[in-house]
Amino acid sequence: MDITHVVKSFLPNEEVISYKPIGNGHINSTYKVITDKNQYSLQEINTNIFSNVNGLMSNIDKVTDHIKKKAYSRGEDPHRATLNFLPNATTGEMYVIADNHAYRMYEFIDDVFTIETMENPTNFYQAGLGFGGFAKELSDFDAGQLVETIVNFHNTSSRYRDFKKAIEFNYNNRLADIKNEVAFVKARKDFMSLFVNKLENGDLPLRVTHNDTKINNILFDKKTGAPAAVIDLDTVMPGSYLYDFGDAIRSGATHAAEDERDLSIVDFDLELYEQFAKGYLEACGDYLTPMEIKMLPYASIMLTLECGMRFLTDHLNGDTYFKVHRENHNLDRARTQFKLVDEMEKHIDDMSAIINKYVK
Repeated sequence: MDITHVVKSFLPNEEVISYKPIGNGHINSTYKVITDKNQYSLQEINTNIFSNVNGLMSNIDKVTDHIKKKAYSRGEDPHRATLNFLPNATTGEMYVIADNHAYRMYEFIDDVFTIETMENPTNFYQAGLGFGGFAKELSDFDAGQLVETIVNFHNTSSRYRDFKKAIEFNYNNRLADIKNEVAFVKARKDFMSLFVNKLENGDLPLRVTHNDTKINNILFDKKTGAPAAVIDLDTVMPGSYLYDFGDAIRSGATHAAEDERDLSIVDFDLELYEQFAKGYLEACGDYLTPMEIKMLPYASIMLTLECGMRFLTDHLNGDTYFKVHRENHNLDRARTQFKLVDEMEKHIDDMSAIINKYVK
């Protein structure tokens, strides 16, 4: 597809020199664009997932503006502290509709790098600082200003109901081959309501959360190795800090890929867990409530279980949500997550002790 006309919607006075696909996200397609004046990133928003584009971009605009103001007040460069989106030259909106697709553009941040898989414990400590810093920056932002771009995104009780519906309808006749995986999820039914109930009764505060805290959603400074900006802000919504902590551990405290088929190499690395917890609590520990601190170890299990259940649900539904690149790809992903849950459950006491070690 020629995206030049889309770029012109944002940059009518610049000429496109080149563009190429970048990244490996499950949901959106991203391109690096070079013009005669600057470098940018262009994303096609997956409107099958994010149907409320107005709400999505309103959330992002509010959150990034808040972070930029914080950076500016400290004398830091706001253009490196977060993503800076461009307005549509015609309407002023932070997106454009072209050929029945939604697109947005933001400034390309130079001299940064991303990490796809954990290289050493220091990387994960820096990630903890990054996501903890994100939580700290938004600790005084009213979560009520934001809309749910994906309703019940980390509502694990709701996800379980979706899972049961997928079992009931069994649209693609895959149920017979996944009895062990289904039993694994059902055995943890009662646990899944833990955070939902505490949010509903006020034991956990409503927070502004990122909701997709994989380490490749942080840009690291090439010179210092420190976190520069948190990216991929589509799922910034009201939620719980536990979601962000748990998802980071799910994706980072293991040496196996998210879709690893050899379950014998799927491990839970307590050293990596400790490094992330240390960085996270160093950055935002003063802003957590006692209940949030108590629940942090369980967050790792909850988010890993939820993710595995979502992969399994999508497998049952015919792979309609996550991009797949091979047969049974979502099933492989689910099995990896469930093995990781099993490993985490064996170390819950160790995980709690590590949290207590770094609480001020």
